[in-house]
Amino acid sequence: MTSPHPLPGSARLALRRFTVADRALLYRLHRDPRVMRFAGGVLDRAASEAMLHERILDYYAQHPGLGVWATLERASGACVGLHLLNHIRGEAHIQVGYLLFPEYWGRGYATEMASAVLRYGFAALGLAQIVAITDRANADSQHVLLKIGLQHRGERSLTHPAYAKQGPLAWFERDAADWLAERDPHTAAARP
Repeated sequence: MTSPHPLPGSARLALRRFTVADRALLYRLHRDPRVMRFAGGVLDRAASEAMLHERILDYYAQHPGLGVWATLERASGACVGLHLLNHIRGEAHIQVGYLLFPEYWGRGYATEMASAVLRYGFAALGLAQIVAITDRANADSQHVLLKIGLQHRGERSLTHPAYAKQGPLAWFERDAADWLAERDPHTAAARP
C-alpha cells in the first residue's frame, strides 16, 4: 500500500521508498562508524538486512504515509542518506530523524529535509505531535532539531532493546498547532 500523500521534498532534495535493491546502500550507511556513532553503533550485514525488511519495507504497509526513506540529491540523483517519520520502537510516539553519509555533512541537508518531513507529518498526515531523540552528546543533531522547530524537553530512557543500552536520550517534541502557527500560519488556520 502506498501513502495517500506524495512524499515531501525540498529544492535540493527528494525522498523515495527503499527497496530490496537498496540493501548494499543501506548496509554502507549502517556500517560507517561516523554515521552510527550516535545511532546505536554500527550494524553488521545481517542486522542491516533485518532493519531493511522489518523496520523499513514491512513498515510501509503497516503504517501508510510513515516510513524510512532514501534521501536523494536532486542535482546528481545521489543518495545522501535517509530521513524518517516513524514510531519510536516500543512507543506510540512518531519521530522525525535522519542519517547522512559523511560526505554530505555540513551542507544543510539534514535540516532542509527534516523540516520538510515535519511539515508533511503535521500538514499532510495531520499528526498532532512529532518527537525526536538523539544521543545526549550529539550536539550537531540537537542543533538541527532546534533549527527545525522542535523543543528540547529533557531526557528520556527508553526500554526497547534498540535504545536501552544508550541510556537516557535527549528528547525533543512539538505539537502541530504550535509548529504550524509559527512556520506555516495558512495551514494552521485551515486545521480543524
